[in-house]
Amino acid sequence: MRDVAVVGAGMVPFGERFDQGMKELLPVTLANALASVDKGMERSEIQAAWFGQLQTSDGHPAGVLADSCGLLDIPVTRIENQCATGNDAVRNATLAIASGAIDVALVIGADKTRETPSVSTFWDWMGLARDRGWDYPLGLIAPANFALHVARYMHEYDVRPEHLAMVAVKNHHNAVTNPIAHLRMEVTVEQVLAAPRVVGPFGVLDCTPQSDGAAALLLASAEVADRYTDHPVWVRGVGLGLDRVMHAHKADMTTFPATTKAAKAAYSMAGIGPSDIDVAEVHDCFSGVELMDYEDLGFCERGDAKKLIESGATKIGGSLPVNPSGGLKAKGHPPGATGVAQCVELFEQLRGEACNQLDSPRWGLAHNIGGPTAVSAVTILEAPRG
Repeated sequence: MRDVAVVGAGMVPFGERFDQGMKELLPVTLANALASVDKGMERSEIQAAWFGQLQTSDGHPAGVLADSCGLLDIPVTRIENQCATGNDAVRNATLAIASGAIDVALVIGADKTRETPSVSTFWDWMGLARDRGWDYPLGLIAPANFALHVARYMHEYDVRPEHLAMVAVKNHHNAVTNPIAHLRMEVTVEQVLAAPRVVGPFGVLDCTPQSDGAAALLLASAEVADRYTDHPVWVRGVGLGLDRVMHAHKADMTTFPATTKAAKAAYSMAGIGPSDIDVAEVHDCFSGVELMDYEDLGFCERGDAKKLIESGATKIGGSLPVNPSGGLKAKGHPPGATGVAQCVELFEQLRGEACNQLDSPRWGLAHNIGGPTAVSAVTILEAPRG
């Protein structure tokens, strides 16, 4: 397959975007991505687009993107794969370019969860992937769903509430200096532990906010990438993993097999391993989920995530910074945009242009999991050569 590069990336601030509907968010996001291309790119050079959106709003998603962004003469494919939507859209566009079908693609993700009724956000779209006879009577909306996993994980590996709070503190700290983050505020371990309970081990400050937002990437084949930039970021690995939907059928609640499968595929395609990763943007929809991600992505042995967070290794300046953007926990989580936004962050990190810039990272990893823990997508990016 051909090499694929990211040649441009852009997004809009995450938060309560009551000022803009989808038809306004999408054109601005595309304009920001086009403006980031070093040597310039005309939208007429885009040959196909993949649109990640979980919530359908403002009508037919692919048509809304094509119409609002002036892309009526190219194929537009809407991707929906629960919270893995963004990175799965990246995967689909990458494979299309790698196959030789096209040379230039747009990947864009967007959602407006703050203007979606809670009954739709947490029941209807989750219900598409759930057993209504089993999950609904138990009230297994998103927080409760993940709480089942994290509670069992904490029991098996002697993880304390303080460890979960450390994740929230770290990610909130990172978001303070990120101008596009939703929750730009410091929190303390004591505040996280004292916050009102939501369900199980999660308090309010353990949970991601419902956010509006959009993010976009411009991908190009190696054959044409130098038309647009001398500093392309390379897509080296993509992976998608699935697992059982019903909790009653899950053999082990302390791991997410979908993540391990997606990570294995992405590492294999990239020809690297977990120890090569210099920076990661992982799915921390709830604080304890980030700890489980450390283990499923191979960053540490099973049960050792608490040691990793205690050591400070995953802070900015540590040996493996995780979520320097603030993560879903503080940057925000418009599901269709989240995975794309993770890759925007990594694009900037690997080019030395990020707001919380690390010291010369070479390999970056983006990861999402969702639907209820039944699907995961992983993308691995490499810094510009030289």
